[in-house]
Amino acid sequence: MAEVKVKNVVNMRLEGSCPSHSRTDVLVRDTELTIDEPFERGGTNLGPSPTETLLAALAGCTNVISQKCAAKNGVTFQSISVDVKSTFDRRGVTLQEEIDVPFENIEVLIDVTTDADDETMEKVKADLTRFCPVAKVFRQAGSNVTDVWTITRP
Repeated sequence: MAEVKVKNVVNMRLEGSCPSHSRTDVLVRDTELTIDEPFERGGTNLGPSPTETLLAALAGCTNVISQKCAAKNGVTFQSISVDVKSTFDRRGVTLQEEIDVPFENIEVLIDVTTDADDETMEKVKADLTRFCPVAKVFRQAGSNVTDVWTITRP
């Protein structure tokens, strides 16, 4: 079987249909994602809001890139969970005023169980900061993103 060559730069396309003022059904590859507003904001609560989806992307990317960084450094996670806490200045989405950095502070809580030593885990942590594209976008937009690791040894 021929070796698959991985492309360094790819074009991505997502298709969104908008059945209401608050809901967007997004087709990605062969999967669908519904982005919606909660009932109290006039939505049908069929999915996370756009801003919640953005933070969910950070949690998902943190998981994927952390796992890749761990493997690169010979680390195995017996378990991992990623929680995201953020302050969100809603004045922009309520059209009160333009907000340059709507997510001023973001805390990414990464809880792993591993037998890796502290020195090796420091490499994993540094690599996550270097390679997670979603966190990079937040940081470059001016958000203060802090990774808080809790490491449990079996």
